[in-house]
Order: sequence, then C-alpha cells, then structure tokens
Amino acid sequence: MYTFSEPQNTACFTCDHVINKKRPILSVTHDAEDGSWQFMCGHDDHDESNAKVVSLKQITEIDNTINALSNMPLGCGADRESGNDEWQGYRLSE
Repeated sequence: MYTFSEPQNTACFTCDHVINKKRPILSVTHDAEDGSWQFMCGHDDHDESNAKVVSLKQITEIDNTINALSNMPLGCGADRESGNDEWQGYRLSE
C-alpha cells in the first residue's frame, strides 16, 4: 500500500540499518525547507557510510506502517519507541 501524495520515486534519506532490516524505522522527519523525508532507525551511531538514498515507495515496502505518516506536514517529525508503538508527532525546531 502507498498513501503518500508525493510520487513513488521521490528520493528520501535513510540508513543502512533500515534497508538491511537490522533496525526498525523509529524516527521520521519531513523537512520544511526542501520537503525531504528522512526515515531513520533512531540510533546515534551513524557516520556518512550509513547514509542511503532510496525511493519513498521502497520505504513503504520496508515498513508499511509509515503510511500512517503520509499526511505529515512540512516541518514536522514523528518518533516511536519500537516498531510496534504508535507514532508521536512533533514540530521540528526552526
């Protein structure tokens, strides 16, 4: 299922932990400046080698629960404690 209004081939940022399904997506942001999406594992042990660019469609295939965030406005984010928890939305600081 794909519920985002952006085209399926929209580039978004993630980490190799998410792509390799070693960690669930626990943090999502929708940047106000350029509209970019980030789908991260929520850990802070990353460096440049962990960064990956994939399509929005690929992210929904990795974890279809992120479709619940498809209407998240620009300048907002959402976190959750585990892959089974509800998303908790917030406003990104400017």
